[in-house]
Amino acid sequence: MNKYLSKQTLVKDISLTLLAEGKTIRIKAHGYSMYPCIKPGSMLLIEPLKLKGTPVPGEIIAIRRENGLVVHRLCKIIKQDGITSYIGRGDSNAYADKPVNIGMIAGRIVRAETTGENQELADIRINTSPDYFRNRLKVIFIHLCRKR
Repeated sequence: MNKYLSKQTLVKDISLTLLAEGKTIRIKAHGYSMYPCIKPGSMLLIEPLKLKGTPVPGEIIAIRRENGLVVHRLCKIIKQDGITSYIGRGDSNAYADKPVNIGMIAGRIVRAETTGENQELADIRINTSPDYFRNRLKVIFIHLCRKR
């Protein structure tokens, strides 16, 4: 394992431990999956779910993944045969994520801060109907303009 992956794993483990202990963490957003709501470079505060209970559709949540945390909007809660599953989706993603159980949700986004990299404040309000198609087109346009 190279040094970068080792540090990345350590930061992920520390972050998840802090959330499990009931502490709020601050992370920097990367990527365009939540564009235009959250832009790359935004600083996001994530608090443990247990502080305010189960998330509701429209909230932005942090989902545990093998390589770290993914910040997506909770778009649907499914209850079937006594099992509750949560489905997230990035505001500009073409498809929803695979269903996860409550244990895979590390926390909810409660605040955003600007940075030198991104001066625009992220919009973390509850939104139950993002315009996925239009947001996706915006991201494609951004990437096409950068290739020129």
